[in-house]
Order: sequence, then C-alpha cells, then structure tokens
Amino acid sequence: MYELFDIRNKVIVITGGTGVLGSSMVEYLAAHGAKVAVLARKKEKGDQLIEEVKTAGGEAMFLQTDVSDEAVLKQNALDIVAKYGRIDVLINGAGGNMPGATIGPDNNIFDLKMDDFRKVVDLNLMGTVIPSVVFAEFMVKEKRGNIVNVSSASALRPLTRVVGYGAAKAAVTNFTKYMAGELATKFGEDFRVNALCPGFFITEQNRALLTNPDGSFSDRGNTIIAHTPFRRFGNPEDLLGTLHYLVSDASKFVTGTVAIVDGGFDSFSI
Repeated sequence: MYELFDIRNKVIVITGGTGVLGSSMVEYLAAHGAKVAVLARKKEKGDQLIEEVKTAGGEAMFLQTDVSDEAVLKQNALDIVAKYGRIDVLINGAGGNMPGATIGPDNNIFDLKMDDFRKVVDLNLMGTVIPSVVFAEFMVKEKRGNIVNVSSASALRPLTRVVGYGAAKAAVTNFTKYMAGELATKFGEDFRVNALCPGFFITEQNRALLTNPDGSFSDRGNTIIAHTPFRRFGNPEDLLGTLHYLVSDASKFVTGTVAIVDGGFDSFSI
C-alpha cells in the first residue's frame, strides 16, 4: 500500500544541520529511514552528529560547507550523488544573526553596522538562494525535487531589534514563492518549494536575548510569551511533524506555501 508519509530512502540534504533545530531534524529524518546529508561549517560537531545517528541505526553523512560558496556547494552535491545516487530534498536551514545588524533598546537605526547587516543578509538570503540553485540543478536531472526553506516569525511582521535578520528572512519567504513558480512552470509538477516558518525557539543563537543568566526569561522573552497563545517557546520537536509533511509525498500538491509553527504568535493581537 502506498504511504503518503513514507520518507524511507529519500536522500535529504540539510544545510545548517548541526544547530539546535537542524540536528533535531537530522535525527528525526534519519530515524524515519531517510538518508541524510548534513552540511555545516563545524566538522567536529558534524562528525559527532553523524556518529549519534549511525549509533541509533540511521544513515547519514557529513560534509563541511560554506553556503555562500557556489563551488564548495557544487562539490558537496557531487559527493552526495556519488554516495547516494541522487538528491530528493534540500532543506535550507543555515542562517544566523550578528549584534551589529540588530538595534538594541538603547540604540536606534543610525547605530546599525552596515557591514554586519550585509553579512546577515548574505548568510540568510544568499545562503538560501545559492544552495537552492546548485542543488536544484541536480534535481532537474532526476526530473523531480523538493526544497524546504526555513523562514522566521520575523519575516511575517517587522519585529523590534532584528532588522537585518527580519529583512533577510522576509526575502527568503519571497524567494520561496518565486522559486516555486519558476521550477514548476519550467520543469514540471514534480518540483516543489515551500518554507517552514518557526516562531520562537530558544537556540544558542538567541538564548542570551530571550533568557537571563539564571535561566529566567528576559524582558523580551516575557513579551514574546505574553504574545503567544500557547504561553511557551517552541521545542525543536514541535517542528518535526510539519517538516515531515513537507518533505513527504503527503504535500505533493503543495508549493509556494509558508507553514507557520509558532504556537499562535502570528495570529494573536490582544
């Protein structure tokens, strides 16, 4: 019997796969039978993650990468195809922020560091565009492909402070919709591009912003919780069901969408 949610033996590439959210995705996908290629900067963390996946009975490989370097990504793709034969899914999970691209409560827009802003846009936007183009070329050869970008709550409405990150993620959402139309109209209905849009999850990147040294919520953390109907931050596993849907054939007629997983944050006013 055909199972819509069966992802066994799908070859899934994930950039930024060693982070808090990325590693959770890697472990989950491998546990459900996917062959996962983890791309990230830090080899030590990548090797450790692969060892954990294999110990649990999953199949995965790690490749050091730079999502802003087209040549490196092309070599990554060749190495993945050499091992697994094809690429079925790309998850663009790489991203991040920098202090100079944020506006703190004691600063204003004129304190913005343009170099940092540019780096944040390059990492989040170009770090999605370049892998999408590189890996989609390999997908076209197989006449099918699926891309899942990672957007952000800051892409849906302008949040205070994260000016650079928000602008970049808003562009990622727009690019998702563009790429969905581009691939489907030029190469057929077996090409899909969607975005997973997490709300607020505590990661190593934002922990200092959302929590105090003693683990209690910061003023910003409390503000976010007050604006979230579920009254909590997300846990990494909260993303996995929606991710599974997007990478599986259960969403085969879904493209150009943004799947929001935020405990109600975006829908709540007062």
